[in-house]
Amino acid sequence: MTSNKPDRLDIPLILSQLPLFRELSSEQLALISGVTREKRLAKDEMLFQKGDPAHGLFVTVAGQVKLAFPSNQGNEKVVSIIGPRQCFGEAVMFMDRPYPVFAEALSDTLLLHISKSAIYELLQRDTTFALRMLAGLSLRLHALVDDVESYSLRSSTQRVIGYLLQLCEDGGDSAEKMTATLPTSKQVIASRLNLTPETLSRIFHDLAEAGMISVRGRQITIHDLRSLREFDL
Repeated sequence: MTSNKPDRLDIPLILSQLPLFRELSSEQLALISGVTREKRLAKDEMLFQKGDPAHGLFVTVAGQVKLAFPSNQGNEKVVSIIGPRQCFGEAVMFMDRPYPVFAEALSDTLLLHISKSAIYELLQRDTTFALRMLAGLSLRLHALVDDVESYSLRSSTQRVIGYLLQLCEDGGDSAEKMTATLPTSKQVIASRLNLTPETLSRIFHDLAEAGMISVRGRQITIHDLRSLREFDL
């Protein structure tokens, strides 16, 4: 008889492949793995609500999680989209404060939850791990500063172009066309860029009219990366 239960995860192997835990010894990986729990979410399922207590950090193994602020008007402001091999929740964990945002799965998602006590024990034992954790928090801070700069100093079109270029960041200075797939809905991306969905659609239309891109559903073809970088400067 075939079991319908999902295969058991090799948690030590998964953790050893993540940048934060890559340098840990077998003993340290065993310690972390022993207190790590897997969490599977269906698309649109909530992981936590704003105001819930934080008891550790999460690692995304597969899928995507949206972190967003709710509003009384029923809208939301997406602050981050967390993909595979990314951690989240560590800053709130260290502050010992409730979550300021809610987390919702954008697709079927597999997460690992690592308890606060295990993280604290590793920080005390291993200075390399502590430095990696600090580096991760610093990158998060720089990303927030970049967001503030983008919203304050860059036009709506420049924000959208910047986002598209991030999707094709391996393209270098190539003038050849590249095709990228939007990782989530245009509504979520618009909120992440501090735009309305209507504004995002208008900018996509304007870029297409200018011959910079072609849009087909969630498929975006950039016809010339170099020209797109120079557009709307």
